[in-house]
Amino acid sequence: MRYLDANASEPLRPEARAAVLAAIDVVGNPSSVHAAGRAARRIMEDAREVLAARFGARPEDLVFTSGGTEADALAIHALGAGRRIIVCATEHDAVRSAAPDAATLPVDGNGVANLDALGRLLADQPPALVCLMLANNETGTIQPVAAAAALCRRHGALLHVDAVQAAGRMDVGFSAVGAHSMAISSHKLGGPIGAGALLIAPDVTAVAPLIAGGGQERGRRGGTPALPAIAGFAAAASVTGETAPLAALRDAIESVALAEGGVICGGGAPRLANTTCIALPGVRADAQVIALDLAGIAVSAGAACSSGKVTASHVLAAMGLGALAGQAIRVSLPWNAEQDDVSAFSYEYRRMAARLREALVSRAA
Repeated sequence: MRYLDANASEPLRPEARAAVLAAIDVVGNPSSVHAAGRAARRIMEDAREVLAARFGARPEDLVFTSGGTEADALAIHALGAGRRIIVCATEHDAVRSAAPDAATLPVDGNGVANLDALGRLLADQPPALVCLMLANNETGTIQPVAAAAALCRRHGALLHVDAVQAAGRMDVGFSAVGAHSMAISSHKLGGPIGAGALLIAPDVTAVAPLIAGGGQERGRRGGTPALPAIAGFAAAASVTGETAPLAALRDAIESVALAEGGVICGGGAPRLANTTCIALPGVRADAQVIALDLAGIAVSAGAACSSGKVTASHVLAAMGLGALAGQAIRVSLPWNAEQDDVSAFSYEYRRMAARLREALVSRAA
């Protein structure tokens, strides 16, 4: 199997695996005051310091969660109280579901948020909470979050940034962005599933918990933390780095797709180096995913959080791509991708495209 679905979940990095296995053997609850509890807490606080330094925050401003979805939900719950919520049209369903009645911020044909429209929305009914993803999970499109943060602060609005796909794949500095909160996730950067974090700006003083409990995380998130996952999260984050080689591999994939009549969705905007969204006009996304899977190539169509369903992408629909929204696959290269993976994909994509186009012509005849 050639695994080219890293935006759903990255392969576990060896450093993360070692950290998880070491933490599993630690007996103790980080909230306990005895020696075993203190040893567990030291692992957790060391991880907090590593992650805070890696993503440009203070350790005390990092709240551990079960993943990116919980971090997004906590941000909207805590920062959105009493505020009008504005959500970019291409946000992940984790954000859209947590704010179902939000106003929509439109995007252009490449999926980039319209900041002029944001200015009008902010002036309309203040105060507001704006949710803007740093890098899109389907297309890789990178949003102008620093400019959006400056605009929000001028209007007395708060900004939450979902950086789940961006963290580990591009420079992510929380304090430099100027957002009020930012979500990150372990398994999107090569750590284990089951850990994430919400970074909270120092000027956000009150954070009501989404999950109440025993006062963990300074009263901002209850529950015993998943210590092995947190240890692996920090270990993975500490070794993420250069992504330029992935950009070259992605570009090679796109050259093959374009030669076969494919359309690169969002190709006119800055994107993550590992991500491409390719539409094959007239051919359903699920047919492409299944054909490639049978050939030993793992890709996806849209987000991987839709209970295994392949439906038309709301992201591509918001970009104005019409029928192509149901005809696109996402290829997202993992940290350990190699040229052989690209060669295998290219060979199978050409075969698939020819076969499915032939079937399309036959049905039309």
